[in-house]
Amino acid sequence: MRIGLLSSAHMHVQAYVQGLQLFPEVELVGLYDDNSERGRAFAEKAHLPWHADLDALLSQVDATIICSENAKHRFYVEQSAAAGLSVLCEKPLATTLDDALFMLEAMKSAGVPLYLALPVRFTPGFSPLLDAVRQGHVGRVLAMVGTNHGYLPPGWFLDSAQAGGGAVMDHTPHVVDLMRLIAHSEVEEVFAEMDSRVHQAGIDDCGILTLTFQNGAFATLDPSWSRTSGFPTPVDVTLEVVGTKGVIDFDAFRSHLDLYQSRDPNHQHVGFGESMDARLIGAFISSLTDKSPHPLLARGIDGLRALEVALAAYRSHKSQQSVPIEHLL
Repeated sequence: MRIGLLSSAHMHVQAYVQGLQLFPEVELVGLYDDNSERGRAFAEKAHLPWHADLDALLSQVDATIICSENAKHRFYVEQSAAAGLSVLCEKPLATTLDDALFMLEAMKSAGVPLYLALPVRFTPGFSPLLDAVRQGHVGRVLAMVGTNHGYLPPGWFLDSAQAGGGAVMDHTPHVVDLMRLIAHSEVEEVFAEMDSRVHQAGIDDCGILTLTFQNGAFATLDPSWSRTSGFPTPVDVTLEVVGTKGVIDFDAFRSHLDLYQSRDPNHQHVGFGESMDARLIGAFISSLTDKSPHPLLARGIDGLRALEVALAAYRSHKSQQSVPIEHLL
């Protein structure tokens, strides 16, 4: 299986490279980046072949992994589809619904799958939680409370033209995706408040979303960039599921050791156990090899549903009203 990396703009690209290197059947053919200075530097650091010609790289691979700026996802998916290549795309799927629909149609017309990088599905603790809910151990799901806090990211993440928004666009997809699976229902209404309060970076860095699902369940989500340098871990993903028969808590980064040292940072959480990113990559590889989607691997339609919620949140904030979602496709 030959894989090509398209862009090194997203910080997750390093984890995906490490994940790919765990699979001897995978040949990482190389990296293309429209920012040649950035791309060459990353390729050298990661010991990857650098490709200055996108078409040349696409002609040598079976699939691509897209780690570009959010607004460029459409371009790279379009190019991959034209070359008949399967795709794993970083989230969010796109920055507009028009782009997302174009991407889904392009891949469908090409007859190749589009998968979305939503690795929290592959946290070892999530599958048991989902199984417990589906087996009825918590009864009917009534409500959920989720968080996805993080550091203030660098560079293009703070440019809404490239990122599509701030913290709400960046962190909503992960937890909304989990909530959709747990509720076994789609979000039908969103009310959101957001602001730039923590870092004053000129883009939303904190917010609260209130979600109503079609089956009557409701949820709240805090997707803020509220972590500062004093926190021992840069991100969290937590979820509490309340049902008619019980409550389940989920913490994606609970498996960690506390590291104290006499230099900055003086306290860190060091994770142990299986890497969710490596498991994501493994599911992508097996889906391509078996020509059948891994049951936990998010598809393009899952990316569309998460994007619909994020964009509805921005509309709600602007109007200060609840916003209904008319699901596309």
